[in-house]
Amino acid sequence: MSGTGADDERANAAPGEAPDALPATPGSLAASLTATVGVTREDWAPGVALIILDGFGLAPDGPGNAVSLARTPTFDGLWDRYPHAQLIACGPAVGLPEGQMGNSEVGHLNLGAGAVVKQDLARIDDAVADGSIREVEAIRDALARVAGAQGDVPDAQRPERDKDGDGQPAGGDRLHLVGLVSDGGVHSSMEHLQALIEAAAAAGVPDVVIHAFTDGRDTLPKAGAGFLETVEGWCAAASDPAAGRRARVGSVIGRYFAMDRDSRWDRVQQAYDLLVHGQAPHRAATAAQAVRDAYARDETDEFVTATAVGDEATIRPDDVVVVFNFRPDRVREITRALAEPAFLEVDRQAAAPHPELVDPVIPPVAVANYVCMTQYKADWPYPIAFPPRNPEVTLADVIEATGGTQIHVAETEKYPHVTYFFNGGIEAEHRDEFRDVVPSPRDVATYDLKPQMSARDAADAFVRLWRDHGPTFGIINFANPDMVGHTGVIPAAVEAIEVVDGCLADVVRTVTESGGVCVITADHGNADHMLEPDGSPNTAHSLNPVPFVITREGLTLRGEGILADVAPTVLDLLGIEQPKAMTGQSMISA
Repeated sequence: MSGTGADDERANAAPGEAPDALPATPGSLAASLTATVGVTREDWAPGVALIILDGFGLAPDGPGNAVSLARTPTFDGLWDRYPHAQLIACGPAVGLPEGQMGNSEVGHLNLGAGAVVKQDLARIDDAVADGSIREVEAIRDALARVAGAQGDVPDAQRPERDKDGDGQPAGGDRLHLVGLVSDGGVHSSMEHLQALIEAAAAAGVPDVVIHAFTDGRDTLPKAGAGFLETVEGWCAAASDPAAGRRARVGSVIGRYFAMDRDSRWDRVQQAYDLLVHGQAPHRAATAAQAVRDAYARDETDEFVTATAVGDEATIRPDDVVVVFNFRPDRVREITRALAEPAFLEVDRQAAAPHPELVDPVIPPVAVANYVCMTQYKADWPYPIAFPPRNPEVTLADVIEATGGTQIHVAETEKYPHVTYFFNGGIEAEHRDEFRDVVPSPRDVATYDLKPQMSARDAADAFVRLWRDHGPTFGIINFANPDMVGHTGVIPAAVEAIEVVDGCLADVVRTVTESGGVCVITADHGNADHMLEPDGSPNTAHSLNPVPFVITREGLTLRGEGILADVAPTVLDLLGIEQPKAMTGQSMISA
């Protein structure tokens, strides 16, 4: 929790009277705003709470719709009593390609920006389509470096060899492509991986190794074998033994281990040991066989345990690594493990082939040549293929510029979304921005085993901050429908939604009793579509619209909108003029 704790000037204004605007914070994004406080409504609200029911979509009733199966007296009562509509949360409406499901990162970016934000997926798709991905500086330089290790260059410019004296090359002639192999389109893209494989072949890279993280959350639970067969086909096409060039999949592991984002370093350790030391409980001749073997062990894609594939394929200190995930939150930990100097959360030498040769005081050297597809963290030094294009202005900027106080609350799983993503890809806090992160449960492997997660604590934290600060604006995310929906366990998802419904009652009561207004919506669907037509589990997000409710009677809303319309609606309720950069439209028509 943080913030300056300054009094909210809005609270000092007389009812029905707009408070004076305060100067923007120098040096912040807010300083460039021209937004002013003006009475655009006679009944402007002293405070607005934006409540995100993550993964809560609208769909016809059915056995796979946990939202309709759940008992939700609070939500149902609000829907019946107050003005409501539905919002599109996928595809071009949120800056994604047609037919692409939305996700939490995309959803919160659009919610906070008040404009359709063209997503990294679409930007990279364009570069793949026109071939310009090969000319992206970070990628071009990475390919040139690894191709040059075997090319016609002076010995002095080549990476050193045999640094550890074990007779094996220390690296430099191997390119590692690391990321999620999936067509889910949430964290990565198969087309992006294919383009990188083909670019490496064209550049003459002698050894291309793919370290495949399997999905099963944003795709069907057992789609991974098919994806990897496709990738192995691309590798075969890119290989040319006569020219001394090959491409292959070197390892397979589920995203549960490799893409953790909640500091469960024991999981990340298993991924690190596989990628760097080749240590794994399983081995397979091909990547597709590795996943089929996992299915025989009753492991679905998300939970595939570490498997080494084919010949030795480890990441060596002078090798080049390109991580092709475009979404940052779930590759930050593996990036730290692989590339951060003197990183101690994982044991870099425990699984080393010759640990007795490693200095026990000085940790092994991290990967020196590491490229990120997008910006994974603002202050990291690694080359970025596609640097961020942040929204020009966000709702949080406007609240700061007009002298307001704001609170941002979520449990760990969704905390980056109500802060970093909602604030337009900016980590820094605004003036008078109070945050509270509630730890997500760490005593269960999957959230179907604890559907309540930390919703109750998150609601309590929000209520406390609302009462303490009387904010102009507040946002809270309830993660349960999404996180439990991803498990595919419908009874657990039903319980999760019912828990959230009870928490929703407390938040709405607190806000409305203070004279404030609640705006209730979601960032995308998930728990509303948990069965495939054949009855098999669906663990991915849905393309369904999401609800939109304003707890103020007498308003007339447009019947349908998009997520970018939410921030303009909040400003409309607060009586704040909408900045020109916010191209969304208020949902309030009268």
